[in-house]
Amino acid sequence: MSELKTRLDQLVSQTDLEVNEQQRNQLVGYVEMLDKWNKAYNLTSVRNPMDMLVKHILDSIVVSPHLQGERFIDVGTGPGLPGIPLAIMNPDKTFFLLDSLGKRIRFIKQVLHELGIKNVTTIQSRVEEFQPEVKFDGVLSRAFASMLDMVEWCHHLPKEQTGLFLALKGQLPEEEIATLPEWCSVTDVKALKVPELEGDRHLVILSRKG
Repeated sequence: MSELKTRLDQLVSQTDLEVNEQQRNQLVGYVEMLDKWNKAYNLTSVRNPMDMLVKHILDSIVVSPHLQGERFIDVGTGPGLPGIPLAIMNPDKTFFLLDSLGKRIRFIKQVLHELGIKNVTTIQSRVEEFQPEVKFDGVLSRAFASMLDMVEWCHHLPKEQTGLFLALKGQLPEEEIATLPEWCSVTDVKALKVPELEGDRHLVILSRKG
């Protein structure tokens, strides 16, 4: 068994998540590809594959139990985070990964092809210019500087009545919450436990009022 698989098993065992053999292989395969491509394309500031397991894989998949619905968009996905790990963990759900940079989308397409991930669609676009034919149950982001930017740039993406914004944050951003527009409210805040990651992690769930 590879060192990465052993390490992944150690990390997952510290959570309530269940990861089957195929998912394990895909998550490790994704880290191996990210490490390989990163040397040429500078896709992430995290250079060590072992660190990627904590800071990218576990930090993404701990959100999995909080996904309500079937259809999600990951805005500003970068090299596919959190979208690819979440798609691997939720093969019954559909994920759309949006980024404006071609090199990131090319990498994601190669990952989908090599790892046989069938429930992901890539979109190369600026988020404010993307007009989906069908709205989303959840709009995911771990990249936006502020939740205000997220809801203002992505307001047209979630389903009118039931769609949610899911913002992955570090410390609970009280100041950001205070600046949210009138039409938006905080539905829930989940404290996330990411094994061996220093610092707080929170999932802030937002919805439209009314």
